[in-house]
Amino acid sequence: MQRIFSGIQPSGIPHLGNYLGAIRNWIALQRDHECIFCLVDLHAITVWQDPVALRQQTLGQTAVLLASGIDPKAHILFNQSAVSAHARLAWIFNCVSRLGWLNRMTQFKDKAGKDRENHSAGLYVYPNLMAADILAYKATRVPVGDDQRQHLELANDIAQKFNHDYGTDFFPEIEAIIPSGAARVMSLRDGTKKMSKSDPSAQSRIDMTDDADAIALKIRRAKTDSEPLPTEIEGLHTRPEARNLVEIYATLADMSVTDVLARHGGEGFGPFKAALTEILVETVCSIGVETKRLLDAPDYLLSVLRDGAARANAIAEPIVSEAEHIVGFVK
Repeated sequence: MQRIFSGIQPSGIPHLGNYLGAIRNWIALQRDHECIFCLVDLHAITVWQDPVALRQQTLGQTAVLLASGIDPKAHILFNQSAVSAHARLAWIFNCVSRLGWLNRMTQFKDKAGKDRENHSAGLYVYPNLMAADILAYKATRVPVGDDQRQHLELANDIAQKFNHDYGTDFFPEIEAIIPSGAARVMSLRDGTKKMSKSDPSAQSRIDMTDDADAIALKIRRAKTDSEPLPTEIEGLHTRPEARNLVEIYATLADMSVTDVLARHGGEGFGPFKAALTEILVETVCSIGVETKRLLDAPDYLLSVLRDGAARANAIAEPIVSEAEHIVGFVK
């Protein structure tokens, strides 16, 4: 089986967008890959984090992943900072990567905006650490969204330059995979913006710990327009909020958007929101109940992360030690 590495930031309780865009696909990938799943707390501190909150969020994220179906016995789940190989290889890659490459990274430009001089150096070299995350395990496949494609291309550039500079074929090429069923979930208050943990309005997102009443209220309040749902997909092109709700339904029900419109086209949003609420409650609430149970067992969550870190370290340490030897470090 090919080895997959994938990471998620522990920056708060995951929402529906995190689940449909990444976590649900991680569950499917477990069937036919060797999976290494990582809570990337080193990436999280590229912007300031409250230390107490970061620890709590790391355990909270762990609980949601386990409740969603990550198998920590068959695969590996750990927090990034617990395996020093990530930071050590990242420094080597800081010295391999070129400033011109990093200057082309659009995600830094988007996050920093006009205030880039006041952002951390860590945020700027974030893609080098991402390359180290993957190549510390010689992972050959990485599930990514569109916003991370450029970073994965950079990881391959870094691997190729390392191999060229040191006359080796040590690091493999990485393949980006876009899992089937991946969804881009937008805000319930603005269909042109991604659903986000940082949005000040809790009404903009479905958190994976929301209960049935909270889900129903948020969907009732979700922004829509006055027209009924169209019967053809073209009718959604200029209606971002309607398109978002239909795509959420389609993803949860494993249906195409065309099939959803065949079933619900012509309806007003009242009946459709009721149907969407039902399928959301069925999916989210079971995960939320199990998440809350696990959060009441922090020692168990810590044991999962520590076991995962030990197993991750057993893979990464010899790889990164060899990379250090290749560059000339005395070991």
